[in-house]
Amino acid sequence: MQFDIRSFLESGRKPFEAHFEADFSKADFGGYSVNNPAVCDFTATLTEDGAAMLLCVRAHIDAECARCLEPLTRDYDFTREYFVRDRDLEDPDFELPCNENGCLDLEELAYQELIFEVPAVLLCSADCQGLCPICGKKKAAGCSCQPADNAAPADARLSILKQLLS
Repeated sequence: MQFDIRSFLESGRKPFEAHFEADFSKADFGGYSVNNPAVCDFTATLTEDGAAMLLCVRAHIDAECARCLEPLTRDYDFTREYFVRDRDLEDPDFELPCNENGCLDLEELAYQELIFEVPAVLLCSADCQGLCPICGKKKAAGCSCQPADNAAPADARLSILKQLLS
């Protein structure tokens, strides 16, 4: 969905409103997926200095815990505010996903904001203990493995370091 910021700044007399669903099922989020369409609301209002814009995104993500690998789901509901002046559209460092004609790609904007909203490391709970490095079971499920004190280092070339600690 496109929003023509340039035309809106020149002749927008009434607020612009758009309600749309963004399909991110094929997008690469690196660690999680958005299998249901994200519900987005966008509004733009003309002010004396430019345009005040508001983007609201509601998305449901599916992932797995970074520590114990259990499946998890999270709902994200967030709002972002933007302010754009006509001169911003000419700035080569303008951060919003606009083309050379001043059209804002609203789905791309929602995608970028979702990437910033979702943490890079997702956990099933803040106190997740993860998996046992010996047996591979969840530590919270009652793993009773005890690491051996005299276990050899993972790499024999590092065995000299063990001597330094003795």
